[in-house]
Amino acid sequence: MRGNTSRSTTRRGRAALSTAVAVCAVTAVLPGAASAEPTAAGHRGAGVERISVATDGAQADDNSAGASITPDGRHVVFSSSASNLTTDGPPGGDRVYVRDQRTGQAKRMGSYAPLQPPVISGNGGYVAYPLQWMSGVRIRQYQVSTGATASANCSAHSCNQPSLTADGRSLALAVLFRPPATGQRIEVQDWDGTQKTVADLTHTRPSLPSISGNGRYVAYQDGMAGDVFVWDRTTGTTSAPIEGPSAGATLVQLSDDGSKVVYRSGADTYVHDLGSGTAQLVPNVRGVAIDPTGRYLLYAPHGTGGPSLTLRDLLTGTDEIVANQPASAGVDAVSAGGRDVVFQSTADDIVPGDTNAKSDVFVRHFF
Repeated sequence: MRGNTSRSTTRRGRAALSTAVAVCAVTAVLPGAASAEPTAAGHRGAGVERISVATDGAQADDNSAGASITPDGRHVVFSSSASNLTTDGPPGGDRVYVRDQRTGQAKRMGSYAPLQPPVISGNGGYVAYPLQWMSGVRIRQYQVSTGATASANCSAHSCNQPSLTADGRSLALAVLFRPPATGQRIEVQDWDGTQKTVADLTHTRPSLPSISGNGRYVAYQDGMAGDVFVWDRTTGTTSAPIEGPSAGATLVQLSDDGSKVVYRSGADTYVHDLGSGTAQLVPNVRGVAIDPTGRYLLYAPHGTGGPSLTLRDLLTGTDEIVANQPASAGVDAVSAGGRDVVFQSTADDIVPGDTNAKSDVFVRHFF
């Protein structure tokens, strides 16, 4: 890890506190043997770990991608077409897996191929992803510990782009109308059957709803107008376009604590503070994800020079290299305090013994 000793000590203390808070919130975890690891998340110290592997450590026999990590760094969800990650591997096509970093166990979530990358609740207890269902698209949600399922209520329409709260009991999603109707509705659906309309849009371009951990805020984009908005469930109000009236914007993610919204505009990335209404500019980079606290931004360069993924401390302005090799990541790729970053790559020199010539999922541990 780059950086001086005093910075490492500060980050270690802050991350330990955030991890302790996150662990207290866990209400459902995967079954498995007791761990001999010294921390709740099962960290092995700074370095890179390949996690798309079988329980015995054998490398995946096919491609793995589309990963997200919980705030405490313990659970990672990803999709894979490998047949050897669990004993009930798929006969073919992608499936969704949750890996418990404490036990090293992976568990398959359902027998369907995800149409979009799966998402995981902050406590690691629930997973959701859209899948093909007859002539439409449905979102299936799984309880990790039991495998119990529930489907989003999409009526006669299709739904996709799920985003889960920390406890998994609320889901933000996009409901796409079927002809002759046009457009989409962004909703929040609760386990008690409550449905709240966030916005109605007259097109079907991706709206990318992103819900805060406590379910109060939902950020989304109007892909046709090029605007990003934030809806407040408590007040029932929606912000003006956060990027202002004279610029177009594409949403990246709302931080789990609901304090920051990351969006891209032109060649630059902005981190908008909902409390102050101001935005921090990170010039000439492509924002990818933000950690749950809103402090650490994962970004990628526009060109091919330099590291493919970098983590920036927005408070100090310092950077940590996540991957020098070609790599990519999605939202929810950073654990709290910037401690871990999950990413995918086809490079064979990130960890020793990578000979499968496939896309693998890795976690960079910074301490």
